[in-house]
Amino acid sequence: MTIPRRSWRGAGALVAAAVVGLTGGVISAGPAAAHTPTWVVTCDEVTIDLKYYTPDVPNTVTVTVDGDDLLPTETFGKEFSKKLTLPEHSEKLTVRLVVKDGSKGGQHSFEDEKTAEVCEGEEPPTPPPTEPTPAEPTPEEPTPTEPAPSETPGTETPEPSATPAEPSESAPAVPAPSESSPPLAETGSSSTTPVIAGAALAVLLAGGGILWAVRKRRTA
Repeated sequence: MTIPRRSWRGAGALVAAAVVGLTGGVISAGPAAAHTPTWVVTCDEVTIDLKYYTPDVPNTVTVTVDGDDLLPTETFGKEFSKKLTLPEHSEKLTVRLVVKDGSKGGQHSFEDEKTAEVCEGEEPPTPPPTEPTPAEPTPEEPTPTEPAPSETPGTETPEPSATPAEPSESAPAVPAPSESSPPLAETGSSSTTPVIAGAALAVLLAGGGILWAVRKRRTA
């Protein structure tokens, strides 16, 4: 049995169309699958690897850690690869990756979150010492002053007057001595004193003469 040439041509066209369609699907599927970002988060770093993105369009990538920027928004073309160092931490961190496809429709944009564990043996950072708050100075209470003790309690010593007090007109005057008053005794020597002294001297001389005469007689 002979197969007409028209049938061979139709069958060949169908096979060629199937091959082209399968090849195109594989080729188109390869770049589409490669748009999924590859990124790894460890206890101390983040590794990002982006490939097969549309060049000459503003593709962007951003990485945040607990809401703070670890990688501020950065523009890239067909590819992007980078390693980022995480800050020291004593608790788990939430790392977020945001990739925006700048091509029409942005169908390859991507967002994901991962957790950065605490590295083993890493000690928590020591907080800086806090300075003690200076205490407010306490107002000093005034010291009560004690009055100086006086010599006699309850009495005051009068101050001497600088000028003598003038006698008052009403003071009685001292009476002058009258002529009838007896005369004062005289303190001088009397006129009879030399006579008495001479008599005493004569008595002594006479006594001496008598005593001398008596001794002379006894001697003879």
